[in-house]
Amino acid sequence: MVGSALVVGASGIVGSAAADLLVRQGWTVHGLARTPVTRDGVVPVAADLRDREGLADKLGGFKPDRVFITTWARQESEAENIRVNAAMVRNLLDALRPAGSVAHVGLVTGLKHYLGPFEAYGKGVLPQTPFREDQGRLDVENFYYAQEDEVFAAAQRDGFSWSVHRPHTVIGKAVGNAMNMGTTLAVYATLCRETGRPFRFPGSAAQWNGLTDMTDAGLLAEHLLWAATTPSCRNQAFNVVNGDIFRWSWMWGRIANWFGLEPAAFDGTIQPLEQQMAEDAPLWRQIAERYGLAEPDLSRLASPWHTDADLGRPIEVVTDMSKSRVMGFNRYQPTDEAFFTLFAQLRRDRLIP
Repeated sequence: MVGSALVVGASGIVGSAAADLLVRQGWTVHGLARTPVTRDGVVPVAADLRDREGLADKLGGFKPDRVFITTWARQESEAENIRVNAAMVRNLLDALRPAGSVAHVGLVTGLKHYLGPFEAYGKGVLPQTPFREDQGRLDVENFYYAQEDEVFAAAQRDGFSWSVHRPHTVIGKAVGNAMNMGTTLAVYATLCRETGRPFRFPGSAAQWNGLTDMTDAGLLAEHLLWAATTPSCRNQAFNVVNGDIFRWSWMWGRIANWFGLEPAAFDGTIQPLEQQMAEDAPLWRQIAERYGLAEPDLSRLASPWHTDADLGRPIEVVTDMSKSRVMGFNRYQPTDEAFFTLFAQLRRDRLIP
């Protein structure tokens, strides 16, 4: 089955992977972003979801039958996250309503559905792990819930189906992305190699010793397309992870080895990357000049704050994906290979030496 798709957030980690997959599958693809990136086969749409009137003008002639929402805008507080991100989803679906073409909307959120928003991340009373889709919402305000509610309301009003996709930390390529652990670790490893610094795990003992999982962007793109084209997936929420589990005490050595480093011994103390890399912008610019790299601005590659949030959690995080398996989605991706594939791509694209 092929059709017409609108990928919202097409320049991000998830959106770019989804757009590329849809093009390969023969879909007509429009990619919406505030500053679209040129991608083969994707028609760029420059628009701001916060600009209600401008968005309506931009999308007035669009008739997509599948819409994939893979973006959000970080704000200073969770109250503002809720206000701004709910309005972005509402503005988008209102702008598409007049055409009456939308048959399905796929919304990407994440495990903050279970762990809580940034202001209460991993704190308080949390569901037991592995996280399962039938575990209800936390008793705390969360912009993911607000995004879902906008999709649910529009679906009921306009008659389209929906799916919600909850990945763990996503591994994939994007420049200028606010939540980008894979590239952040690649940049950190490069800095350690170039300066002789120890390659230290920045997070908690719970993450070092406990089990965890992650989500490859390509696998998530396949999950989005599967749910959007499988009738039994209508109006369902899904966890989506690679299928393996690991401990960071093992993965850290795998990543170090790829970069030709020896991992530093972990002594149980948290040493956030945001502190370790705080003064590294000039150094990265020198490295970029030395090796002729494509992006000399460290802030457009690394997001230490987000990596610290994930690796500093005080609890084990494991995700159950039985629901998707039972319904027929059987894709599997070893997480270390997902990291290695990303690192090789970053090197090919001259983003790391």
